[in-house]
Amino acid sequence: MTGHTDGQTRIFFTREREIDLYELEELCDAVGWARRPLRKVKRALTYSFMVVSAWEVKGQRRRLIGFARATSDHAFNATIWDVVIHPRFQSKGLGKGMMKYMIRQLRSEDISNITLFADPQVVEFYRRLGFVLDPEGIKGMFWYPD
Repeated sequence: MTGHTDGQTRIFFTREREIDLYELEELCDAVGWARRPLRKVKRALTYSFMVVSAWEVKGQRRRLIGFARATSDHAFNATIWDVVIHPRFQSKGLGKGMMKYMIRQLRSEDISNITLFADPQVVEFYRRLGFVLDPEGIKGMFWYPD
């Protein structure tokens, strides 16, 4: 767990997996993501290799303000999914801090190849964190049912 304090408000990152699904849904709603069935979200969390979240603490109140998860083969590769920061906390370094925390945590698990999928408007954000588009000409490919 790592954190930042500014007087009465404390923000911290954790790998704690106990996340209220409704609170996560609210966070995703705040950034305009399409809703997904909660039973599937719960399953995704259960089977994720790693879950990282960012929390704001004011007095006794704790609020989810950031989230990301990773799937992995538990040996070489991990893919980061569902990176989200509440709009009120965007452009303040929180997303950068949370991603650096997640990368450190994945590296501490001896994961050497970290990938993710990024919407065009956030590609530059991930580049600044060291992610590379199409390394050595490698292309991501997708299969969708008809």
